[in-house]
Amino acid sequence: MRTCVVLLAALALAALLVADLSPGAVHFTEIAAEAGLTDVFYCGREGAKDYILEILGTGVALFDYDRDGYLDAFFTTAGRLEGFPAGQEPSNQLYRGGKDGKFTRVTAAAGLESKGWGQAACVGDFDNDGFEDLFVTSFGRNHLYRNTGKGSFEDVTAAAGLDGRERWSVGCAFLDYDLDGKLDLFIVNYLVFDKSRIPLRGQSADCNWRGRPVLCGPRGLPGETNQLFHNLGGGKFKEVSEESGIAAVKGRYSLSATTLDYNEDGWPDIYVAVDSQASILFRNKGNGTFEDVAILAGVAFDENGREQAGMGSAAGDFDGDGHLDLAKTNFIEETSNLYRNNGDGSFDEAVHRYGMGKKVQYMGWGIGFLDVDNDSWPDLFMVNGHVYPELEKVMPNNPYKQSRLLYRNINGKQFEDISASAGPAVSARHSSRGFAYGDFDNDGDLDLFITNENETPSLLRNDTTPRRGFLSIRLIGVKSNRDGIGARVTVTAGGRRMVQEVRSGSSFMSQNDLRLHFGLGSAKTVDKIEIRWPFRGSVETISSVEPNQFLTITESAGITGKNK
Repeated sequence: MRTCVVLLAALALAALLVADLSPGAVHFTEIAAEAGLTDVFYCGREGAKDYILEILGTGVALFDYDRDGYLDAFFTTAGRLEGFPAGQEPSNQLYRGGKDGKFTRVTAAAGLESKGWGQAACVGDFDNDGFEDLFVTSFGRNHLYRNTGKGSFEDVTAAAGLDGRERWSVGCAFLDYDLDGKLDLFIVNYLVFDKSRIPLRGQSADCNWRGRPVLCGPRGLPGETNQLFHNLGGGKFKEVSEESGIAAVKGRYSLSATTLDYNEDGWPDIYVAVDSQASILFRNKGNGTFEDVAILAGVAFDENGREQAGMGSAAGDFDGDGHLDLAKTNFIEETSNLYRNNGDGSFDEAVHRYGMGKKVQYMGWGIGFLDVDNDSWPDLFMVNGHVYPELEKVMPNNPYKQSRLLYRNINGKQFEDISASAGPAVSARHSSRGFAYGDFDNDGDLDLFITNENETPSLLRNDTTPRRGFLSIRLIGVKSNRDGIGARVTVTAGGRRMVQEVRSGSSFMSQNDLRLHFGLGSAKTVDKIEIRWPFRGSVETISSVEPNQFLTITESAGITGKNK
């Protein structure tokens, strides 16, 4: 009898281990309405759109503005060219999250009501006071909102020197490009939009698509120049676009920016997804200047050397070799990009090799590398939606509302499309644009926030089983910038070395949770956490950490906060 009991116990343990190591049942549930995310966010009119300004949609930024330990969500809204009745103009909105999983609109109390043509939002503590600030881009005037630390924000755009010529700005990212401990600001500008000078649908070669009349652009319209602002301290910024070399790349239709140290020299670089032209990779030369090396590095075009209509971008180490790779979404009938980092300053296009080259019927926007099932391998999620709503009546293969795509990473060797099996929330059709991820309910897995054009947003709660281990890390810089933006964190557990960087911006018009989330699979302990801080590249190592924790790590002080 004892032998049988021991054998049964051994078999049960083996079964648990096999279950833990087998593919999880990835599932997401749409809960936006019950969570309180009920505002509609606008961009252009419904139906046929006449101008390119009406198609880009809006973004979402996730951050803990009040430092209560729960993520808050800020959504931007654009508008309609014909306007709204007086008193009914839409505004950007800030929702405060809480431990009950609900969001409460606090926009007015926080001083963030704005009725312009909002686009992107990115987060960074530019004054190093311990509270994350917010930058919002627009068609028109951008806004820098300083977090007062008292539950409110103040618009310091003019005082900070950021109220220059109004442009169509569509993306942004804070980064410390000169490693002086203060966050600088990169702004992505799209094109020069002057309604009075733009032809109507079908009136020129650039106003037709597949033989059908559509809105004009971006080709045929003047491209823009991106901008870099240096943080001088004392709440002041100075534009350094010319002297830094950023302005040397002119006339591009830039849409999103992802910062990363792609060549691992300790200096943050900037990848820019560009619409209908070559994309840009600004290599940081470490002397205050940048140069575009996208063509030489292999991330400017597709594998055949052709220009693509780049939308969103993301960075992550999908194959586990310790080098950060890049992904980019593109226009319909174009493959997405999956650029594998070779570790020598170059990339290879790997979208077909890894099984992602077949879904050309989607028009992609927001994108992110994130471990949805906590198996320690970063998966890929992207949102989609067409820009010509009028065409689906005559071209059924071009629906305006499209489902999302979720690719499961199989041990760094292949991506498997599991969109159809991950729940109705993933396969639901919307014309989506912005996307950000973060653990809003602090249950140890990553949830998805999505903006949908002229609809309420989506919140996809992660209900994946089995519940594997995780580690969430928030960094606090001391000599480095307070948010640790640009820090590279390597977690070693279960025989895996997982690399991530803290970054502002990325995806499309959006901002992910600044906490780094690592799935740990079945690992029972975290062998080592290694942090390379931005300031002078100092390295800090922490050994033997228990999994399933939310850690706060302060520069030179180790773990200063824990929460299971």
